[in-house]
Amino acid sequence: MSRIVRVGNVFIGQGYPVSIQSMTNTKTVDVDATVRQIRELAAAGCEIVRVAVADFESARAIRKIKEVLDLNVPIVADVHYDHRLAIEAIKNGADKVRINPGNIGQDWKVKELVEVAREYSVPIRVGANSGSLRKDFEQKYDRITALAESALYEVRLLEKFGFYDIVVSVKSTDVLETIKANEYVASKVDYPLHIGLTEAGVGETAIIKSAIAIGHLLLKGIGNTIRVSIAGDPIKEVIVARKILASIGLRKFGQVIACPTCARCEIDVEQIARSIEPIVEKTDLTVAVMGCVVNGIGEGRHADVGVAGTKNGAVIFKSGTIVKTVPREKIVEELIKLIEHTRSVPQ
Repeated sequence: MSRIVRVGNVFIGQGYPVSIQSMTNTKTVDVDATVRQIRELAAAGCEIVRVAVADFESARAIRKIKEVLDLNVPIVADVHYDHRLAIEAIKNGADKVRINPGNIGQDWKVKELVEVAREYSVPIRVGANSGSLRKDFEQKYDRITALAESALYEVRLLEKFGFYDIVVSVKSTDVLETIKANEYVASKVDYPLHIGLTEAGVGETAIIKSAIAIGHLLLKGIGNTIRVSIAGDPIKEVIVARKILASIGLRKFGQVIACPTCARCEIDVEQIARSIEPIVEKTDLTVAVMGCVVNGIGEGRHADVGVAGTKNGAVIFKSGTIVKTVPREKIVEELIKLIEHTRSVPQ
């Protein structure tokens, strides 16, 4: 059982859905660009957005961003080195701050931040990653324990000042280190955990590593909010996060399932699947694209909507029952019509 932390209009913790986070890569002081990207992230399914706060101008830009933003998306201020930036961000409307007490400096600085966070009812995320371990812990413990204990040290520091509105994060670039360190922390505290890999990489490498680590932890009941780290467009992070949560049954998001194809395949499965995926992802439907009728309808029976190739085109089915036979050139068009109709009907 984990505690519950409120971040704007989103609750993190026991009993609430695992929330999806990402981070803008625009300059925070560029309000227009940042607002535009936050809107894109929210449209893709991002529920909490983090922005970098490197200076006072960036901290003050949060107020402008929230004034312009026509969405109720919680904004998290990502702060390093200067506790005054975190304080300024809170005073300008940040819904949560992410700090690393290890690089903030003396304890009195953390205490000052805690006092303001408590006054404004703003939670603090603390933690450690594989590049920011406490040196004394590196010498005392193995790498995994050092990572976990570095995060727990920061938790205890906040607790020392009577602050308990905490989210904890421990991340490594290594899958097994991330898993083991989070398991360690989860066994020691009941604060909600923000999970993911740090610097996971690009493309398929980042996706695979993140899916293994995040999926494993979530299936063990560890983790309350996630960020998939992928170098480049943050929209990809949100899409992959949704797919991870849908794949393990923690959230109901639209997804396309497709057969791997074989010599019996009668239609271009990949092309059809790619054509409909952007539409399906905006629904809560599972849509099957199957290459032939030999196993197609049977294997796709659990899908809400599906298509199976035939020698002359395809059959389109709903919940395992054929509703229409269509020629090849009409497959995508007719499938989209059924998807649109099905998602508009209360389930």
